[in-house]
Amino acid sequence: EEQDCLLRNQPDQPQNPKVLRIAIIGAPNAGKSTLSNQLLGRKVFPVSQKVHTTRCKAQGVVTYEDTQLIILDTPGLTSPFKAKRHKLDEAMLTDPWDSMKHADLVLVLVDVSDHWTRNCLSKEVLKCLSQFPDIPSVLVLNKVDLLKKKFILLELVTELTEGIVNGRKLEVRSEFKHNSTSSAKSPLQVPRASPENRDHGSHCLQETDQAQEGCSLDNSSDARASESSLVTEEAQVPKHYGPRDLKNMKGWPCFQEIFMLAALRGEEVDTLKRYLLMQAKPGPWEFHSRVLTSQSPQEICDNIIREKILEYLPREVPYGVIQVTEMWEEGPSGELLIMQNLLVPRKSHMMMLIGRGGKVISRIAQEASQDLMNVFLCDVRLKLKVDVKS
Repeated sequence: EEQDCLLRNQPDQPQNPKVLRIAIIGAPNAGKSTLSNQLLGRKVFPVSQKVHTTRCKAQGVVTYEDTQLIILDTPGLTSPFKAKRHKLDEAMLTDPWDSMKHADLVLVLVDVSDHWTRNCLSKEVLKCLSQFPDIPSVLVLNKVDLLKKKFILLELVTELTEGIVNGRKLEVRSEFKHNSTSSAKSPLQVPRASPENRDHGSHCLQETDQAQEGCSLDNSSDARASESSLVTEEAQVPKHYGPRDLKNMKGWPCFQEIFMLAALRGEEVDTLKRYLLMQAKPGPWEFHSRVLTSQSPQEICDNIIREKILEYLPREVPYGVIQVTEMWEEGPSGELLIMQNLLVPRKSHMMMLIGRGGKVISRIAQEASQDLMNVFLCDVRLKLKVDVKS
């Protein structure tokens, strides 16, 4: 009731409010929801190792002093063929595009630990960016902590930006020597989007003597960089790209900034957050300062339970589960009592979901209850039933 009241009422506007609407797009499982949760400081979006955990667009709200960031966590951009294979709703195809229409800035997230996909942006992402060329875009390289050879990041930056950042050409010059004790200490920079950004601390591609693991390009393998630099010069970048142009493109030449982070561990997320706060423009807040997400408590509950189902069941099973909440009420001691029925298409799926001796469903209920307690800040008693769809 309190959440509904906060969402319905007018925001508590400060004297000079500023706002920034941020769309986070990328391939499925790039870490969009993990990054959203880190920016919010609390887990409100579902996270799983499996693709398509996020099934619809949801908004997170970061309020700091007079500035409000509205984070549009969207489903991973996918093709109609893949959507059909995973039995996904049509909203999974349209929601990322709808989010772009309302965004002031777009973060394009790339999982650099996936060597199959990291060297180029997906066609869906490029198509989305080309449809909205006037929206400023920022490249975010995620999961850099999983890279043993940090110098790979130099190659990825060149490929994912088509060698151009903020309208300037990048020329990577690197010399490597086999020395297990030396470390890279020369500064590595890209041109900034605007003069006011020059002060934001440890920039994405800036290496210092005290570079941190999440953002550093320090090469931890045997071949360490002794010299590395990016030379820039003005580049002529077309304003619009057609389907023929996208066919031959691996990256996007219109990024204004590049950030490198490890969203799961929270490394360098604060640097990105400070940058986003600086990009906010004067405008009225859309939410009360105490609102953390536009989702209802029931939607948060459904998402968290589905996240656990995705974690513990084989790939094809969870996407066919239908969740039906049968009880949602306050207990005698103020605890939240929830009972949910999980409907599956086959009896074999039901046996997998229950597990031997009920171990799987018990673990799902226990872990989901703990996550719900952390979100709602109260005791939660969750009971799950499993039935075959009639």
